Amino acid sequence: MPFDANAPARKGSGVFGLPYTEGDAAVVLIPVPWEATTSYGGGASSGPRAIRAASAQVDLFDLDVEKPYSAGLYMTPEAAEILEANAEGKALAATVIEAGGTLASPEIERALARVNALSERVNTWVHTETARLLNLGKIVGLVGGDHSVPYGAFTALAAVCPSFGILHFDAHSDTRRAYEGFVHSHASILFNVLETIPQVSKVVQVGIRDVCEEEMDYCASRGSRVRMFTDRELVMRRHAGEPFAKSVQDIVRELPNEVWVSFDIDGLDPRFCPHTGTPVPGGLDTHDVVAILRGVVTSGRRIVGFDLNEVAPNQADESDEWDGNVGARMLYKLIGFTLASQGKAKLRL
Repeated sequence: MPFDANAPARKGSGVFGLPYTEGDAAVVLIPVPWEATTSYGGGASSGPRAIRAASAQVDLFDLDVEKPYSAGLYMTPEAAEILEANAEGKALAATVIEAGGTLASPEIERALARVNALSERVNTWVHTETARLLNLGKIVGLVGGDHSVPYGAFTALAAVCPSFGILHFDAHSDTRRAYEGFVHSHASILFNVLETIPQVSKVVQVGIRDVCEEEMDYCASRGSRVRMFTDRELVMRRHAGEPFAKSVQDIVRELPNEVWVSFDIDGLDPRFCPHTGTPVPGGLDTHDVVAILRGVVTSGRRIVGFDLNEVAPNQADESDEWDGNVGARMLYKLIGFTLASQGKAKLRL
């Protein structure tokens, strides 16, 4: 489809200023504006819109992958049913969170049950949309929302891919059991995956630095199925003079051949996305993430899909576009490396 990749994005154009439709795009992005179980800062449900708006400012030339845009990139419209579920779910969840996780009254019990039911509805919707696009031969990327949203994509992928791993960038392990009573909490996504999706053969976590004892014990109990590279470990290796390239090799070595990348933006140092719901000091640099993704591709592994979550714009200042800007640029990197891993774009040397 002819267009000028060097020109400013045209008003009304698609994600990254591109003219593609779902039919002619190799990569289809699904926005999931859902954050009902967010227990600290809010705003992640506005993340997909902020990222899409900021994507118009991203130059299409990429230093790591040649012309990733030429394969075709498209973001579907936000679904009214997800927006409605989010509005209802956030209001109900607030009453549960305020109760401190105790079912103090029948009203709180009903609110919790309803939020869990809405979470199941979101999972089903994401599963159905992902399965539809996979059936069409599309590469699927999810844009959340909180980190609970990719569960339905994992179940859809599991139906067609008998074994795959998850490369999980995050400040948190997300292996809590039904955090605050929410079965599909953003803090429980990897617990739910490990408990219910046997096709996920390995979870490799990178950047973890805010974790409870129960999570550490749970991950240890999974044996070789979980490998956690904490922020502390990576920093200590650097302080000892080890090149980060060695850490990249060790991270990639733990992964199977088929890999889904699950990227919670709070895995980055919070200077990059300061308004994310649960920012934690320390963390990865954007260049660290790029180096790891590049290592995955150069190893010959195949990225089968990805999600990007927890980007929250500054709710106190709508003119502050920094979080959306960073989110859009990390999204473009995820797209580029995914395409390169599948032979649909060329990696720059």
